[in-house]
Amino acid sequence: MTNKVLIAGASGVVGASAVEAYLAAGWDVVALSRRAPEVDSTRPFQHLPCDLRDAASSKAALAALAGVTHVVYAALFEQPGLIAGWQDAEQMRTNLAMLDHCLTPLLANPANCIAHVSLLQGTKAYGIHLHPMPIPARERAPRDPHPNFYWLQEDWLREAANRHGFGWTILRPQLILGRAHGVAMNLIPVLGAYAAICRETGQPFGFPGGISYVWEAVDARLLANVFVWASNTEAAHGQHYNVTNGDVFEWRNLWPAIADALGVEPGPDAPLPMAEFLPAQAAVWDRIVARHGLRRVSIDALLGESHHYADFCFAYGATTPPPPAFVSAIKLRRAGFAEVCDTEDTFVHWIRDFQRRGVLPGR
Repeated sequence: MTNKVLIAGASGVVGASAVEAYLAAGWDVVALSRRAPEVDSTRPFQHLPCDLRDAASSKAALAALAGVTHVVYAALFEQPGLIAGWQDAEQMRTNLAMLDHCLTPLLANPANCIAHVSLLQGTKAYGIHLHPMPIPARERAPRDPHPNFYWLQEDWLREAANRHGFGWTILRPQLILGRAHGVAMNLIPVLGAYAAICRETGQPFGFPGGISYVWEAVDARLLANVFVWASNTEAAHGQHYNVTNGDVFEWRNLWPAIADALGVEPGPDAPLPMAEFLPAQAAVWDRIVARHGLRRVSIDALLGESHHYADFCFAYGATTPPPPAFVSAIKLRRAGFAEVCDTEDTFVHWIRDFQRRGVLPGR
């Protein structure tokens, strides 16, 4: 039987790379998302337009699918402004309902034979948005006692797996960098827009955040390869895995490579809230788009909610370092997945990808 994966949230940062990875591995792919994912692969795949917040339309879209054997669930609902929504009960209920709307029609259809479901979490599982977390955070730690849609989705998934007899794997990546724009959390379009506006207006391209700190990241391509590995590895079923590139970074040390890829000179620190600055530069961005012959993507459509995420990631306004957020990826390595990435290369790769596709101006 040919493996057939349904990727929910296929147009997002994680989902688009997952589509690429499963196509490269020879799988049949159904990409479920409101807009079609943009991929380089020339292998055909099915795009299924769907808004998982709508139960009726989700059921109508998914009920006719047949032959699905695996699911990668990377769909996500975030509220405008992003950060406050992380503790909002309604947002948690919405994300639980979306998982239900995706999996219930698939599991109810005898034409599908679901063997495995992968689910995405993150370091909010360790409470990093609320309090300092253990260093390094390990998957074997007890569940952090705070309200989180991660727990709602995980409990739903465990119960469904027990009833229907499928395996599951849950991944917890760090800061994810990838292809998609107009999404909740991708720093590449933020960095690209900021650099282009600095160049257009004659401002120095200085780091806009707060105090120095050290962090980890993960390339969406690496994360996608973990999904494929987990789908094929029975020992990974019923497991949680932290996922990182394998190195660490500090923004000011990374800044010269980011500036070079974007074709600007790095300047001195320039604390600036991206959430306020970038939307106010809409007319400047439109001028840049016209001058460089870029895709006609407005600043709002480029950023999504990622400018709010940038202020969080850059520690804008912070005078003391944020709590350290390091996770151990030893469990994943010991389980057999040994791929790593250089984080500087990750930033440069995705910047150049945005430039190649005409979303950001070239150097």
